[in-house]
Amino acid sequence: MKKTLFLLLALAVSSASAQEAPTGAEDKYPPAVNFTTEQDHQHMLKQLGIQSLRPGPSGDESAPNHANYDEALANPYPDLPPVLTLHNGKKVTTPEMWWKKRRPELVELFEREVYGRVPKDAPKVTWEVVISEKERVGWYPVIAKQLVGHVDNSRYPLIDVEIAMTVVTPANAKGPVPVLMMFGRSVLPAPAQPPQESLDRINAALKELLVKKDPTLQAVFEQYPAYMPLTAQAPAFGPPPAGDPPTPQQLLAAGWGYALIEPGSIQADNGAGLTKGIIGLVNKGQPRKPEDWGALRAWAWGASRGLDYLETDPAVDAKKVGIEGVSRYGKAALVTMAFDQRFALGLIGSSGEGGAKLHRRNFGEAVENLTSSGEYHWMAENFLKYGAAKATFGSRNAGDIPVDAHELIALSAPRPVFISYGIPEKGDAKWLDQQGSYMATVAAQPVFELLGAKGLGVPDDYKTAKMPGVNVGLLDGELAWRQHDGGHTDAPNIKYFIPWADKMLKRAAR
Repeated sequence: MKKTLFLLLALAVSSASAQEAPTGAEDKYPPAVNFTTEQDHQHMLKQLGIQSLRPGPSGDESAPNHANYDEALANPYPDLPPVLTLHNGKKVTTPEMWWKKRRPELVELFEREVYGRVPKDAPKVTWEVVISEKERVGWYPVIAKQLVGHVDNSRYPLIDVEIAMTVVTPANAKGPVPVLMMFGRSVLPAPAQPPQESLDRINAALKELLVKKDPTLQAVFEQYPAYMPLTAQAPAFGPPPAGDPPTPQQLLAAGWGYALIEPGSIQADNGAGLTKGIIGLVNKGQPRKPEDWGALRAWAWGASRGLDYLETDPAVDAKKVGIEGVSRYGKAALVTMAFDQRFALGLIGSSGEGGAKLHRRNFGEAVENLTSSGEYHWMAENFLKYGAAKATFGSRNAGDIPVDAHELIALSAPRPVFISYGIPEKGDAKWLDQQGSYMATVAAQPVFELLGAKGLGVPDDYKTAKMPGVNVGLLDGELAWRQHDGGHTDAPNIKYFIPWADKMLKRAAR
């Protein structure tokens, strides 16, 4: 049925032209630069005065330059930047010092050196509800909305950015519900079907359109007069599949809603796209400067614009919106929490280097992987300095980065953060450095505790911290950890996240 629908859509729009910039815009505005990823990467190295970068280690353990997985060699820079010490050496001893002095210092460093700055004049986003209908997710009746966030491109009409988001809330809720925003593809869960009489009209029109396209099909339809290209889909019955229900069903069963925001509609996940998307739009199609934002910060910005919409939706309790992501989107979710204090809590799945993993750890993925041409677009251009082997400023390494992952986690405090990982045996690779991420979480504890929140409930010595056993959760405080026995996903932890989140939000469980 999906293929037939696609064919119908293709026939219907074959003569329509794509949205174009206003007439004469090409003459009025400078054309966008169209670099390849490698060209953009080289342009950045030249801007920074970098002659060569150290290569990143390989994830293939049989390769000559394979990543280190020996704990004896994993901590070449064992001392982390002290999270509660100001630049001037003074200790942070009160919440007021944190909010007014230390936190702003850390935000500035992360913006300048790691993730980049969101422009002060970033364009506004106007949200349009394209579809709103009653659907079902499993057995749960829902209101499903598909939205488009139109980004104002009046300053550079040659680039269009349309943010895709889907919002799903329980249809029978008695009031606003908490929502978990998840980075992922924006799709309706189960689009409502037209009644049979409307389906008959669609089939008649579709047959006529197909015959016009290929007259030989007339004989086929005459030979099989009862055949209809589109048929009503029967609802699924029978016992549920084995294992936990899908994440959306678990959220809805607990009285939550969810939102899906599509990262690629905000910013492409590659270096060639840096002169396009939201980053290209604000730069008017030109390459980045050293402190400009990378894709992680752009995706986080998009999530914040999604929250802008949720604050206007009466079905949503906007004070109880969480952010979730896995892998690169786990990094983006943690960055979102750090920079937008409106998000109430975060579920950070298997985020690795650039997320919850310590940069200073030499285990699995390394800083050099984030400065190479494969992943550099996630970060600010300035971050490339820390992979430099030879440059006008000498060479730098992970030990020179003025901040680390424990401080990124601490920027969420005292709001609840759940750090989730799986196990290498099921595909959550050693590359992610689960131990290094646990050390970072432990090292973030003092900030949570200073602000009156609970940490993991373990000693603060990150140097001796050892991960709890698999499936052993540290879930009593605002800072939570659990390594499940599944793979590169946070799905097995959802059934632990929801009651933990309800407790943190002081919400009665359903």
